[in-house]
Amino acid sequence: MRTIPPGSTIGILGGGQLGRMLGVAAAQLGYRCHIYAPDTDSVAAEVSAEFTCAKDDDIASLTRFADACDVITFEFENVPVDPLHQIEACAPLHPPIAALDIAQNRIAEKIFARDHGGTTAPFAEVLDRGGLDKAIAEIGAPAILKTIRMGYDGKGQSRIQPGDDLDQHWEAVAHQPCVAEGFVTFDHEFSVILVRGQDGEIRFWDTPHNVHVGGILSVSTAPAPAEIIEQQDSARALAAQMAEAMNYVGVLTCEFFATRDGPVFNEMAPRVHNSGHWTIEGAVTSQFENHIRAVCGLPLGDTGLAAKKVEMHNLIGAQADDWQSLLSDGANHLHLYGKGESRPGRKMGHVTKLHF
Repeated sequence: MRTIPPGSTIGILGGGQLGRMLGVAAAQLGYRCHIYAPDTDSVAAEVSAEFTCAKDDDIASLTRFADACDVITFEFENVPVDPLHQIEACAPLHPPIAALDIAQNRIAEKIFARDHGGTTAPFAEVLDRGGLDKAIAEIGAPAILKTIRMGYDGKGQSRIQPGDDLDQHWEAVAHQPCVAEGFVTFDHEFSVILVRGQDGEIRFWDTPHNVHVGGILSVSTAPAPAEIIEQQDSARALAAQMAEAMNYVGVLTCEFFATRDGPVFNEMAPRVHNSGHWTIEGAVTSQFENHIRAVCGLPLGDTGLAAKKVEMHNLIGAQADDWQSLLSDGANHLHLYGKGESRPGRKMGHVTKLHF
């Protein structure tokens, strides 16, 4: 276990809103943050002490960045893995590279969950057009075709209905390697959000009930309804086993479907997560602060609820333009991410309300 004291520099790979909120949490604990991102327009860099703008595979820039940091973490799981092996001797990396490697491959992720006792949707690998025919014959339709790598918030996906022209779906994913997943009949969606310290201690936040619209998270509410709580222990046990197997350090989120036969694992995110944004005001210690505590080897904070009920609403696209109306309700906690252009499907902020 290595303790990184306040005053040290935390490197964050990725320059989006998750990095921004990590940077704010780190500053409150007395740390400096150094953002590394390929885009010049970084909302995380706006609240951080230093910023390196360079490509993810620029080894020279990555090495200089790593040499300037005392510990490095991630706000985005699709950072290329190979270059990270070039810098892991410069500073500790948390979560481990292995966690990124698994999370970046939807096939590997599902196999990993199954290997640790989890249930997933039926799935089949699709590497070419003929493989799509074979996959649908095996798992049936309706189904959803997802690119194996990249893709989030509904991107890189195509929903297949019985009788569809599969050529159109293969075109929709640009002929990329995919996984075809059978549909799961579920009552609710939820996520298990945990933090694991360098000493192996694991703490869970209350399980949020998640509602998605158009493939993008719309609302998270904690505590979840009874139908989800009944499946919580099983889902938490799987998430904890996966974290232990990876020797994970930091916040880990696993998304599940609540079905009549128990929780079905959907995917994991080796980072702080949108469904945990409510923890900033709604928990004693937020996911962002506890992630910083974990990667720096500090004692973990209390993850208990700070109110009887907490609701978090994402502000997508033009919804963020209604900031004045949102602020007129004094019970709202508004978070705007500082992004200049509000485009459809773009996460511009979130608003949290606590019920006492």
